[in-house]
Amino acid sequence: MRPYAQHPVLRTRQLAADLGMLAWVVLWVVVARAVHGAVLVLAEPGRAVEDLGRSLSDQMSSASGVAEDVPLVGDELAVPFDALGEAGGAVGGAGQTTQDAVTTLAFWLAVVLVVLPVGWLLLRWLPWRLAWAREAGAARRLLTGAPDVELLAARAVATAPLPQLAALPPGTGAGWRAGDPEAVRALAGLELRRLGLRPAPEEPVSPT
Repeated sequence: MRPYAQHPVLRTRQLAADLGMLAWVVLWVVVARAVHGAVLVLAEPGRAVEDLGRSLSDQMSSASGVAEDVPLVGDELAVPFDALGEAGGAVGGAGQTTQDAVTTLAFWLAVVLVVLPVGWLLLRWLPWRLAWAREAGAARRLLTGAPDVELLAARAVATAPLPQLAALPPGTGAGWRAGDPEAVRALAGLELRRLGLRPAPEEPVSPT
């Protein structure tokens, strides 16, 4: 299947559209990465809180161990340190929770920033490219083997803009109805030009 038209004007449009689509994807990937990194900066306070809580918990655990070694009253002395250690663990857990929430937010923001704009343009670019590929492939099949340019001519009669039909030589419509090969070839060429395709090197027309 031919990915691009043979006619330079339409081929240039297709290449520009494809490059534009690629640039659009790259742009939003870069934007998403920048936003992801910027949002992750918000996790720094949570990381600091987690480190503070862990440090406090470790210090209180050490202090509790020292207090427990005091004869007779060691267990009582260790109780406040144990409580402070648990509080430090809770603070560290809150910091970790904050980091997880920020990381999740950064990820989904990046996904949305890529999926929405890229999907919006993809829904416009892809049908246009696929429709052209299907029509161009069908037209090429009509020109191979036993060419059936009459169908291309009929398609041009049915769908070509009136200014293009009016620009054809006088009597083309009557000649097409009568099966005149030149008229059929002219109309088929009109349809092929719409698709950006060149006629086959030798395009015999079977008179009706």
